[in-house]
Amino acid sequence: MPKPPIADKRPKKLEAHGDIREDPYFWLNQREDPEVIAYLEEENTYTREVLAHTEELQESLFEEIKGRLVPDDASVPYRKDDFYYYSRFEKGKEYAIHCRKRGSLDAGEEILADGNVLAKGHEYFSFHLSGISVDHNLLALAIDTQGRRIYDVKFKNLDTGELLDDEIRDVTGSVAWANDNQTVFYSKQHAETLRPYQIYRHRLGTDPADDVLVFEETDETFHIDVFKTKSKRFIMISSEQTLTSEYRFLAADEPEGEFRVLQSRGRKHEYSASHFENDFFILTNDDAVNFRLMKTPVDNPAKEHWEEVIPHRADVLLETFAIFRDYLVLVERHEGLRKIHIRPWDGSDEHYLDFDEPAYYAYLMQNVEFDTTLLRFAYTSMTSPRATYDYDMGTRERTLLKQDKVLGDFDQSRYVSERLKATAADGTLVPISLVYRKQTKLEGRAPLLLYGYGSYGISMEASFSTARLSLLDRGFVYAIAHMRGGEDLGRPWYDHGKLLEKKNTFTDFIACGEHVVAEGYANPKKLFAWGGSAGGLLMGAVMNLRPDLFTGVVANVPFVDVVTTMLDDSIPLTTGEYDEWGNPNDKKFYEYMLSYSPYDNVASTDYPHLLVTTGLHDSQVQYWEPAKWVAKLRAMKTDDHRLIMKTNMDAGHGGASGRFKQFHETALAYAFLLDLVR
Repeated sequence: MPKPPIADKRPKKLEAHGDIREDPYFWLNQREDPEVIAYLEEENTYTREVLAHTEELQESLFEEIKGRLVPDDASVPYRKDDFYYYSRFEKGKEYAIHCRKRGSLDAGEEILADGNVLAKGHEYFSFHLSGISVDHNLLALAIDTQGRRIYDVKFKNLDTGELLDDEIRDVTGSVAWANDNQTVFYSKQHAETLRPYQIYRHRLGTDPADDVLVFEETDETFHIDVFKTKSKRFIMISSEQTLTSEYRFLAADEPEGEFRVLQSRGRKHEYSASHFENDFFILTNDDAVNFRLMKTPVDNPAKEHWEEVIPHRADVLLETFAIFRDYLVLVERHEGLRKIHIRPWDGSDEHYLDFDEPAYYAYLMQNVEFDTTLLRFAYTSMTSPRATYDYDMGTRERTLLKQDKVLGDFDQSRYVSERLKATAADGTLVPISLVYRKQTKLEGRAPLLLYGYGSYGISMEASFSTARLSLLDRGFVYAIAHMRGGEDLGRPWYDHGKLLEKKNTFTDFIACGEHVVAEGYANPKKLFAWGGSAGGLLMGAVMNLRPDLFTGVVANVPFVDVVTTMLDDSIPLTTGEYDEWGNPNDKKFYEYMLSYSPYDNVASTDYPHLLVTTGLHDSQVQYWEPAKWVAKLRAMKTDDHRLIMKTNMDAGHGGASGRFKQFHETALAYAFLLDLVR
């Protein structure tokens, strides 16, 4: 079968700091060019041909994964004022139906929005409820039909079921309702960079063209958002960049008033704010690398009035918090695992919720009411499907509301989860969470898939996956590398995996791969790696550093052309990420990122088998990055291993939309891996 032609017709010389790089595939960044589309289609055709013999396996995997899902599943309702809100699916349908009941769970159902109806006529469809008015009579609904996360916001009268004439087009989908039930605030993104940078005020019944600009963020490294506090007292505007935060607030009863700054931005000062009674509660890294909790009067919120509530702890990352009338709930991370900490305001006995598995993920769910003793949280592990609980913080009684069902012959007692630690090149111990079926024969014989991300301070959680069972039941071990660049072991763990220490992320992942082999969990000839987005950068960097380590690699929407992208401030995300990767306009950062950028370091050597996926409308990692990378690899690599790329021509960063359609892409990747271990 012929490989797609190498698209090197229009080389471009790129210059920075006196250094000249020649990019023969630069022209692939022209999304509207028919030759580019033709090239992507040829790669798709080639992928289908290479994997044609796995089509039956792909279909079997898809049906298997789909068949584990409850066809008419529903979320656990949560209470907000006099209503119970929830979503549900109907058998065979792709999209959620959002509903509510008034006064009691025994009341009649009211459908707020049916995604299956709204999605008709669209190949790609994504939507969410942006917010409901204070009187619960009006709904803001955000819809994206392309995959670039550019939404149109529509408004629905829930009493009549009619859509209002108001429609706000090409915005972020973030909406906050004022207390008059007629005014909304929303954020708008830049047309080219897609950076959210403006907040507008809209009054229902008026022309959106006349909406009032209430705030504009002029610093191109910041992005903004707007939301309403749980107390319903304030509209908040957040301005955020990687290292710095600033919040503004406005009384929700006075929508035409002026926003006030809570605390002026200061370089490397990150904070977030919530409201309770007469104070703002501030989660801050001021003199606290792992964050501490402060409070300050609403009338005098500046930092000189801050009072410490929870002190900084060197071994505990304070991630977030929730406020109730009688309790403060803290979400902490210690030794890589989430802890839920209950603290009564009256100073009586504080305590932690108990979780007894070696690797798990616990998190807070919808806790929208102040005056309650019930805490809604979820728990999952690599062997346990998600369970939703109500926990009475007074009596300490834990009530299971729902555990996600896995259809078929699933029995969680057949699986075992473990926690390991690999030693990195500099002696740092890097946690690994793994799961496998008990009957799987280890002793260096099993195939193992190692997953990693390692950027933006995002921790990789040891959670359950129904799709993953298709690998575990076929003898795979699945492992997660918790390397630096995430925040798994606290804020320093993140700090030592970015900017001029970014290579720690890559060498940590390599150490994890070597460790699972050395400890007998993986056959060295059946070791695989998977990562997406910034995790795709990880895949590319690791392939260049240790092309011999992995048999096969899956790279989803990979960020692989680091230098060229970070030098182009006209595309989405670039300016807001200088504090993550560095600003290559500074020579030291240019040289450092050039030394690891996967695209720039492709060599004439043998590489692992590689499956790359992307989306034509991806707004976060533009499709041309993986396209260029694959073209360059195809031209330079010296092996005959598989190199295939699948471009979803109708989707963006998240891949296919819909509850079930997404699993076609999962099945493709699983078939790619399983075919390599036959």
